[in-house]
Amino acid sequence: MSADPGQVPRPRRLGPVMLDLEGAELSAEERELLRHPAVGGVILFRRNFVTPEQLVALTDAIIRVDERRLLIAVDQEGGRVQRFSEGLTRLPSASRFGVLYARDPRSALEAARAVGWLMAAELRQLGVDFSFAPVLDVEQGLSHVIGDRAFAMAPEAVASLATAWLQGVHSAGMAGCGKHFPGHGGVVADSHLELPEDHRPLSVLEHWDLLPFRRLIAEGLEAIMPAHVRYAAIDPDPAGFSAFWLREQLRGRLRFGGAIISDDLNMAGAGIAGSPAARALAALQAGCDLTLICNNREAAIAVVEAVVDWPMTQSAARLQRLRARTGFDLGNVERRLAALTAIDRLPA
Repeated sequence: MSADPGQVPRPRRLGPVMLDLEGAELSAEERELLRHPAVGGVILFRRNFVTPEQLVALTDAIIRVDERRLLIAVDQEGGRVQRFSEGLTRLPSASRFGVLYARDPRSALEAARAVGWLMAAELRQLGVDFSFAPVLDVEQGLSHVIGDRAFAMAPEAVASLATAWLQGVHSAGMAGCGKHFPGHGGVVADSHLELPEDHRPLSVLEHWDLLPFRRLIAEGLEAIMPAHVRYAAIDPDPAGFSAFWLREQLRGRLRFGGAIISDDLNMAGAGIAGSPAARALAALQAGCDLTLICNNREAAIAVVEAVVDWPMTQSAARLQRLRARTGFDLGNVERRLAALTAIDRLPA
């Protein structure tokens, strides 16, 4: 049957899977994989970056490979977690803003705002849509995997600094992604290697760990990444696979309307949900809009096949809001100098 000539074909939507690439340019296999209807985006790593010029060519190739214009993301927090360095500013760890905040809150907020803009402006010029940041975990002297990635040990300080940082990011036309909901700072174990358990009651988490998330949601945070942590006194499922945390708390009580993006499903902390395909389905059923699968091509292929028919009715609009926006002055020399000066003045 021929199509009605009066109907305009609707473009395909972004799919519910974000995956990684093996090298500095797209292979023929990757070009085919990125066209799969279940794919919605690409996360880049250090292995994908050689020079800024090379990365621009890579992101342009990703954009052109599919009519849907896949999302492009990276972990570019600063400090220990900065995937792109050569030719870019070496960004400070979040904790350095917290040290300054303890003695000079106003200067610390100005610095966070300036550096948030610089991080976003540099990534935007490379063709990246967003960074998986800011870290909203409250440091409690327990978690080695969080540590200096957290802004501070006081929830109010974390919330204030992250808000300023997000304002800077927004002023460069970039979305933010807060992590790791409802808070990874209260456990010792590293979810990359095992499933951590946090035994604190909900009343403590609400008073402590959730405060930065509430504040950033009110500020217009576009995405949130849940933790591969089990809060055993509250719910038997880790947060990233928990309808209680994602639907009842995040969507219901906190009224978050942005995208929920799973942490990497290849991490050991996600293993409780079964095979990679089962993990992706469990995350989507719990309330995630986008699932992240990295460093395991066989698993990525299994995941996209498993979720190819997943309905994206509400998720599609949430993911669209993660695209970088145009019309911003990304080469502003004065703002760049102000950010570099702020970095130089941060406590070591």
